[in-house]
Amino acid sequence: MEPLLQNISDTARWVAVFRAEESDRPDAVFHDPFARRLAGKRGEQIADAIAFSRQNSWSFVARTFLFDNLVMQHVAEGYNTIINLAAGLDTRPYRMALPSALRWVEVDLPGILTYKEHILAGEKPVCRLESIKLDLADRTQRLALFRQLGKETSKALILTEGLMIYLDALEAAELADNLSEQHSFMRWAFDLVSPALLAMSQKEMGPVLKESNIVFKFAPGEGEEFFRPYGWKPIVSYSKLKTAATLNRLSEEMKAFAAMPEPEGPVRPFPWTGVCLFENMNTSQ
Repeated sequence: MEPLLQNISDTARWVAVFRAEESDRPDAVFHDPFARRLAGKRGEQIADAIAFSRQNSWSFVARTFLFDNLVMQHVAEGYNTIINLAAGLDTRPYRMALPSALRWVEVDLPGILTYKEHILAGEKPVCRLESIKLDLADRTQRLALFRQLGKETSKALILTEGLMIYLDALEAAELADNLSEQHSFMRWAFDLVSPALLAMSQKEMGPVLKESNIVFKFAPGEGEEFFRPYGWKPIVSYSKLKTAATLNRLSEEMKAFAAMPEPEGPVRPFPWTGVCLFENMNTSQ
């Protein structure tokens, strides 16, 4: 019997389910009219099989909301390029009110991008969308792409939504180092988890994911400071739990947790997940 998740790209179908469900709400905080088509039947099956994610769907809602806000913030600040690495089934170039002149570059494995192109064949992006089919684990190809894009843009925001948890510490460090070498890659946004949440997620979701050799790995004990030696200075981090509370997406029990003050500083000895924004320390302002 085939595993429910056949490869890591299938996690994009899983996440699309929660975007679809949020979009169906009368008080939706974002609208993704393509999410349900992209998730498909298998996306629903995956979401149903991982009960922990269903119980904590607020995390995916908050993540999408926060990344949407960061994109619009940087567009307003004059960023002319968004580079979305491991883009999966992201539809922001189709669903957001972006300037037509904005260059949006999405990079991911050929299979998932071909699938998305097929599903969205009749749709038109609102900005200049470029899809690059490439395995980011291939260091040679990755470096060549980063250098090319670094020369072609003057002010880019990098997104790696949903990627970092699947890397090990060495892979995360190499990616950070490779990105910071490009001075035009001025800021970088991604989601991060604490070691305590990593352990909880491995216990609750790991058995389903491991059937397809998909493993949650990355949760640096030093939090955002992990990235400083590789050229990235933390600017701000947004708790997904507290964001979900402001969006009224939590149960009464989780609201009580959200009301608790979080310790200051990047080291978090409790389950935490957030969206973090970094600045390239090698960039000449």
